[in-house]
Amino acid sequence: MGTDANGLSPGLRVLRQDDWDKWYDTLIRGFGGVPESAEERELWNSLTEFDRSLGVWDGDECVGTAGAFSFRLTVPGGASLPVAGVTMVSVAATHRRRGLLTSMMRRQLDDVRAWGEPLAVLTASEPAIYGRFGYGNATVSLTAEIDTTRVGLSVPDGTDDVRVRYAAPADVLDVCEALYARLVPARPGMLARQPGWERLGVLDPASGREGASPLQCVLAERDGETVGYARYRVKPEWELSGSNGTVIVEELAGLDPTADAALWRFLFGIDLTSKVTVRSRPVDDAWQYLVSDPRRCHPRVRDSLYVRPVEVGAALEARTYQTPVDVVFEVEDAFCPWNAGRWRLTGDPKGASCERTTDAADIALSVRELGAAYLGGVSLASLAAAGRVREIRRGALAEASLGFGTTVPPWLPHGF
Repeated sequence: MGTDANGLSPGLRVLRQDDWDKWYDTLIRGFGGVPESAEERELWNSLTEFDRSLGVWDGDECVGTAGAFSFRLTVPGGASLPVAGVTMVSVAATHRRRGLLTSMMRRQLDDVRAWGEPLAVLTASEPAIYGRFGYGNATVSLTAEIDTTRVGLSVPDGTDDVRVRYAAPADVLDVCEALYARLVPARPGMLARQPGWERLGVLDPASGREGASPLQCVLAERDGETVGYARYRVKPEWELSGSNGTVIVEELAGLDPTADAALWRFLFGIDLTSKVTVRSRPVDDAWQYLVSDPRRCHPRVRDSLYVRPVEVGAALEARTYQTPVDVVFEVEDAFCPWNAGRWRLTGDPKGASCERTTDAADIALSVRELGAAYLGGVSLASLAAAGRVREIRRGALAEASLGFGTTVPPWLPHGF
C-alpha cells in the first residue's frame, strides 16, 4: 500500500463509529499493546470526534490512525483560539515506510485549514517525528523529586487563613473544574476543557497506580470560598529505618499565592512520606521560590506542547505582543505551501495584524520555528543562536523577540 499523486493513501478514510474498536486496538498495539481498563476505553470512545478522526485500511485491517480534538487554547494576550489537538497517531509496524504517516498528516492539515482553525497542536511520543510536518516545541514542563525531609517551605503571610480539607475527587469535580476555568485565560498554552474532558482528571484505573493509593483530593478554602485544589496519590514504602513514602502530585491549582502555598505545605507534610514528586508542572511553578534548598528538589524539564501554524496570518493576528513589533517574516513551509512567503506582522499589547507583503524580509525562518516561538516560551533570539532563525534587517530580531515574549511562561496542563 503506497500513496497517490497527492500523497494520500487509497485506504485513508474518515473514521466510522462501527470501526472504532478496530481503530483503537490498532492504536493500542502501536503503543505497546498493553490493554487499558474498561473505564479508560469507554472515556476515550466518548471523547473521540469521529468526523475529525482518520484511519488507513488495508482491506479489513486498520493499519493507521490519527485524530484531532476540538480545543480552545489560550494564546498570549488571553484570547482563546480554536485549535486542532492532534492525537492518537499510529502506523502498524507491518506497514511502515510506505508514506502512511505523511498521508494522514497531509489530509489532517488540509482538514484543519478547512475547519478554520489556525493552529494544530500535539504532544509527541517521539519528538523526532513531527518537525518535518512543521510542528515546533513551544512549551516545556517541569518535573521534580523533592526530599521533604531536607527541604522546608517559607510561605507568604495569609497562608494560615486558608483551610485545607479532604474531599472525594468525584464529589467535587464541578467545583474543581470551575476553579480551573478561572485560571485558563491567565496563562498561554492552557486548554479550555470541553464537556467530558473533566473526567480525565479523575480517571483512576488500578492498573495505572503503580503501587500508589487511589486518587485523593483536598480543597483549599478561605472565607467559605474554594480557592484551590490538589489531586495526588501516596505511595507507601517501608525500610528498616522506617517509612519512606512518596506523595505523587497529579494536579494542583490555586487562585492566589496563599492558596498555592497552603496546598504545597499540606503535601509536604503528609505523614509517613519523605518525598514529593511533581510532574508536568509550569516552569515557573511557585513552590520553587518557597523551598529552602532547590538543589534537593532535583528539577528537570522536558518537551511538552508542539505548535504548528496552519494559517500563519490568522495565527499571528490572534495573539498580542508585549512590545510593539513591525517586522516582515520570510516563512518557509513546504508541507503547507499556502503559508510560504513574506508576511508583515504589526502588533502591540492591544492587538495585531498580519498580511501578505512584497516588502523586503526582516527575518527568515521556517514554520516550525514560528510555531516554537508562537506562545512566547521560546525566544526567537535563542532559535537564531542555534542557526534556526536568520536576521536580515539589523535590530529586527531583538524587536521580534521582545514582542513575542510573555510575562508568564506557557504551559500545557494535561496531555491528550
